[in-house]
Amino acid sequence: MKKLAIALSTALLSAAAFAQAALPSIEGEVRKVDTDAKKITLKHGDIPNLDMSGMTMVFRVKDPALLTQVKPGDKVQFTADKVDGALTVLSIAPVN
Repeated sequence: MKKLAIALSTALLSAAAFAQAALPSIEGEVRKVDTDAKKITLKHGDIPNLDMSGMTMVFRVKDPALLTQVKPGDKVQFTADKVDGALTVLSIAPVN
Protein backbone atom coordinates (compact mmCIF):
# COMPACT_ATOMS: atom_id res chain seq x y z
CA MET A 1 0.00 0.00 0.00
CA LYS A 2 2.82 2.40 0.87
CA LYS A 3 4.55 1.66 -2.46
CA LEU A 4 1.31 2.45 -4.29
CA ALA A 5 1.01 5.80 -2.51
CA ILE A 6 4.61 6.69 -3.35
CA ALA A 7 4.14 5.69 -7.00
CA LEU A 8 0.94 7.72 -7.24
CA SER A 9 2.59 10.77 -5.66
CA THR A 10 5.54 10.52 -8.05
CA ALA A 11 3.22 10.24 -11.05
CA LEU A 12 1.20 13.29 -9.98
CA LEU A 13 4.33 15.39 -9.44
CA SER A 14 5.72 14.33 -12.82
CA ALA A 15 2.46 15.23 -14.55
CA ALA A 16 2.39 18.65 -12.89
CA ALA A 17 5.99 19.35 -13.91
CA PHE A 18 5.28 18.25 -17.48
CA ALA A 19 2.15 20.41 -17.70
CA GLN A 20 4.08 23.53 -16.64
CA ALA A 21 6.99 22.72 -18.97
CA ALA A 22 4.57 22.40 -21.89
CA LEU A 23 3.27 25.97 -21.54
CA PRO A 24 4.22 28.27 -24.43
CA SER A 25 6.66 31.11 -23.83
CA ILE A 26 4.91 34.40 -24.63
CA GLU A 27 6.51 37.71 -25.59
CA GLY A 28 5.30 40.77 -23.75
CA GLU A 29 6.09 44.15 -22.26
CA VAL A 30 5.64 45.07 -18.62
CA ARG A 31 3.28 48.01 -18.20
CA LYS A 32 2.84 48.00 -14.41
CA VAL A 33 4.10 46.06 -11.39
CA ASP A 34 1.90 46.02 -8.26
CA THR A 35 3.85 44.23 -5.54
CA ASP A 36 1.22 44.91 -2.85
CA ALA A 37 -1.54 43.24 -4.88
CA LYS A 38 0.85 40.58 -6.30
CA LYS A 39 -0.20 41.50 -9.85
CA ILE A 40 1.47 42.56 -13.08
CA THR A 41 0.07 44.33 -16.13
CA LEU A 42 1.46 42.98 -19.40
CA LYS A 43 0.98 43.91 -23.04
CA HIS A 44 1.30 40.48 -24.64
CA GLY A 45 0.98 38.47 -27.81
CA ASP A 46 -1.37 35.54 -28.31
CA ILE A 47 -1.52 32.99 -25.47
CA PRO A 48 -2.56 29.75 -27.20
CA ASN A 49 -3.07 27.63 -24.07
CA LEU A 50 -5.59 30.21 -22.81
CA ASP A 51 -7.14 30.74 -26.27
CA MET A 52 -6.41 34.44 -25.84
CA SER A 53 -5.39 36.97 -28.47
CA GLY A 54 -2.84 39.69 -27.82
CA MET A 55 -3.89 42.54 -25.52
CA THR A 56 -2.91 44.44 -22.39
CA MET A 57 -4.19 42.95 -19.15
CA VAL A 58 -3.53 42.32 -15.47
CA PHE A 59 -2.31 38.92 -14.29
CA ARG A 60 -1.83 37.48 -10.84
CA VAL A 61 1.65 36.06 -10.18
CA LYS A 62 2.26 32.60 -8.78
CA ASP A 63 5.32 33.74 -6.82
CA PRO A 64 5.55 37.40 -5.68
CA ALA A 65 9.36 37.17 -6.03
CA LEU A 66 8.82 37.20 -9.83
CA LEU A 67 7.84 40.87 -9.55
CA THR A 68 11.34 41.79 -8.35
CA GLN A 69 12.83 40.55 -11.65
CA VAL A 70 11.10 43.07 -13.93
CA LYS A 71 10.06 46.72 -14.14
CA PRO A 72 7.71 48.76 -16.34
CA GLY A 73 9.03 49.02 -19.89
CA ASP A 74 10.92 45.69 -19.78
CA LYS A 75 10.45 43.34 -22.73
CA VAL A 76 9.82 39.88 -21.26
CA GLN A 77 9.18 36.22 -21.99
CA PHE A 78 6.59 34.65 -19.69
CA THR A 79 4.31 31.67 -19.20
CA ALA A 80 0.75 31.95 -17.97
CA ASP A 81 -2.11 29.62 -17.16
CA LYS A 82 -5.33 29.50 -15.18
CA VAL A 83 -4.62 28.73 -11.52
CA ASP A 84 -7.59 28.42 -9.17
CA GLY A 85 -9.70 30.21 -11.78
CA ALA A 86 -7.38 33.23 -12.11
CA LEU A 87 -5.07 34.07 -15.00
CA THR A 88 -1.64 33.70 -13.46
CA VAL A 89 1.95 34.31 -14.59
CA LEU A 90 3.98 31.24 -13.66
CA SER A 91 7.37 32.41 -14.92
CA ILE A 92 8.79 35.64 -16.30
CA ALA A 93 12.20 36.87 -17.40
CA PRO A 94 13.47 40.04 -19.05
CA VAL A 95 14.66 39.72 -22.65
CA ASN A 96 18.02 41.32 -23.44
